[in-house]
Amino acid sequence: MKRQDFYFELPEELIAQDPLEDRSASKLLVLDKETGEVFHRSFKEIADYLEPGDCLVLNDTKVIPARLIGAKEDTGGKIEVLLLKRGEGNVWETLVKPGRKARPGTRIRFGEGLLTGEIIDIVDEGNRRIRFEYEGIFEEILDRLGQMPLPPYITHQLEDKNRYQTVYARHTGSAAAPTAGLHFTPKLLEQIEKKGVDIAKVTLHVGLGTFRPVKTENILEHHMHSEFYQIDEAAAEKINRAKDKGNRVICVGTTSCRTVESAADEKGRLRACSGWTDIFIYPGYRFRILDGLITNFHLPESTLIMLVSALAGREQTLAAYEAAIRERYRFFSFGDAMLVI
Repeated sequence: MKRQDFYFELPEELIAQDPLEDRSASKLLVLDKETGEVFHRSFKEIADYLEPGDCLVLNDTKVIPARLIGAKEDTGGKIEVLLLKRGEGNVWETLVKPGRKARPGTRIRFGEGLLTGEIIDIVDEGNRRIRFEYEGIFEEILDRLGQMPLPPYITHQLEDKNRYQTVYARHTGSAAAPTAGLHFTPKLLEQIEKKGVDIAKVTLHVGLGTFRPVKTENILEHHMHSEFYQIDEAAAEKINRAKDKGNRVICVGTTSCRTVESAADEKGRLRACSGWTDIFIYPGYRFRILDGLITNFHLPESTLIMLVSALAGREQTLAAYEAAIRERYRFFSFGDAMLVI
């Protein structure tokens, strides 16, 4: 299976640069995965497609303001650091720009010395391990100095940090938002629960590996970076109950999907667990838990559109994307939504 099989032409003006004032005001494209039929709706109508007994799975990870702008202690040269994965002893795996100036031993000051870091190692794909020094609480310092790590295709400044968080974000640890969840409001979630839909919350801390471009021609040679996930007993029970009763499990976002599929046993059962996953889902994959997916529109040739294609079929997925482009849907992180059911 080739990377080019998942390519499509996207007009640049359809890349959403700003979130809508009303989270739930986005468009919703509904794709029937059995027939390929497409319907155009509003996200406010999402509850119409959910039935009593269904289980809606949310990823309650919280994005950290992981982008830090600092200066080298010796030269004052500008250095940008993106926090990726926390290790032990105040050490983080990071992405550093410009990399050529970020050699082991380099010391970096942030916020006039409120936070300092020293590069101690170079690891996979040129990422740097940095040991940080500070006084106080790291999260509070990060909230003061850090910026939200918006994807490179978003060039506008984000006025409100909370607009790159879901309304149910709880567990801090992501370098990127689970963007399918950005469409939900407390009112909409309350409406869904009142309809008799169970809501299960799982956690997967989204790393940049999820969005790393596929560079190999043969997609089977692509390697996914690992991400930490956690499922508690309450979530496992709700998801198992829906499956036992013949109801549907509908995941909000590819990250929720990857979480439950990583944790499921061969019989399609879940238990409370945590761990690391590098699961790569592409056409031919047999889903053990997932029945439906709420997601955004993804980049061409990305692992995310490959996951959607595994559920809906490649040709049907690309045809739905063509329909979305014709109807001027907004694409990517702050864009419109898609329901595959």
